[in-house]
Amino acid sequence: MLHTVNKSPLERNTLESCLRLAAKGSAILLIEDGVYGALAGSQSSDKISSRTGDFKFYALGPDLAARGLSETPLIDGIEVVDYAGFVDLAAEREAHHAWL
Repeated sequence: MLHTVNKSPLERNTLESCLRLAAKGSAILLIEDGVYGALAGSQSSDKISSRTGDFKFYALGPDLAARGLSETPLIDGIEVVDYAGFVDLAAEREAHHAWL
């Protein structure tokens, strides 16, 4: 399954809920303000780092760029994808769950 998280972990607990309820082997794509969760040294760093064996993590590059974060270090194990990569992830997975 592909899970998308679009809310900042600083304002909502959607990323935490996703990490708690998603099945192992799922892909988690951080989009829109959710990309703040991908930043190294962020409040979410330890939570994501401890789960890289359970999930594959991605961040949407255009959303990082839109927030001026393109050059900001990301948590190890997070892969940056473009819109075509987003489409590929959605096509590769049987289902998609948007965490709002």
